[in-house]
Amino acid sequence: MNDASLLRYSRQILLEPIDIDGQERLLAGHALIIGAGGLGSPVALYLAAAGVGRLTIADADAVELSNLQRQIAHRQADIGRNKAESAAAAIGALNDGCEVRAIPRHLGDDALREAAAEADVVLDCTDRFASRYAINRACLATRRPLVSGAAIRFSGQLAVFDPRQPDGPCYACLYPPQAGGEDDELRCAENGVAGPLVGMIGTFQALEALKLISGAGTPHRGLSTFDGLTGEWRRFNVPRDPACPVCAPR
Repeated sequence: MNDASLLRYSRQILLEPIDIDGQERLLAGHALIIGAGGLGSPVALYLAAAGVGRLTIADADAVELSNLQRQIAHRQADIGRNKAESAAAAIGALNDGCEVRAIPRHLGDDALREAAAEADVVLDCTDRFASRYAINRACLATRRPLVSGAAIRFSGQLAVFDPRQPDGPCYACLYPPQAGGEDDELRCAENGVAGPLVGMIGTFQALEALKLISGAGTPHRGLSTFDGLTGEWRRFNVPRDPACPVCAPR
């Protein structure tokens, strides 16, 4: 690190669990962010601000006026622009030392596995079950930790799945594929969401990614849920499902 980097990241370097070594790992780190909307916006901005050296952001959607209530990486001038490209521009304005790759399209299974294999951590910031299951499969295939977030109405949740842990669950252990479907996705699309809520969950995701890359602390275990109307957090253990159709040994 040069003097400018030491100054920029000085408040993190002062933290003993991160220190110089952890910050160096962040600068050499690579995070894959799937989705540049309400969750992906704070994830991308905070990881870039924290000094993660490489970010890959994938999103096929374009910015709409209704997104601006919560998707803080985008501005009014970005309406109609691809979200991954808009988020990449916001990151460039925040930290030009962060290398950003924008992927303005949906990633199929093969491309998703290739992108995951290049990263140190994968962050699922999507809002569709089909995407979440595909990301989970890619992380299992490449043995990459997955930081999963979700938010709707006033409710949010976060879980970290690490295939490197022999007894660790995967996303499908928590939500078996038969539990989701197109009807659920339609209902989610028709419900509102509080803007600050997605910021909270996205920031939580960014913190877990920072810990995983830097080596600070202990990664989150289980499932955490947040009720924005009461301000209450709850934590649940998530064991590995020995009959999971995705991660159970065949």
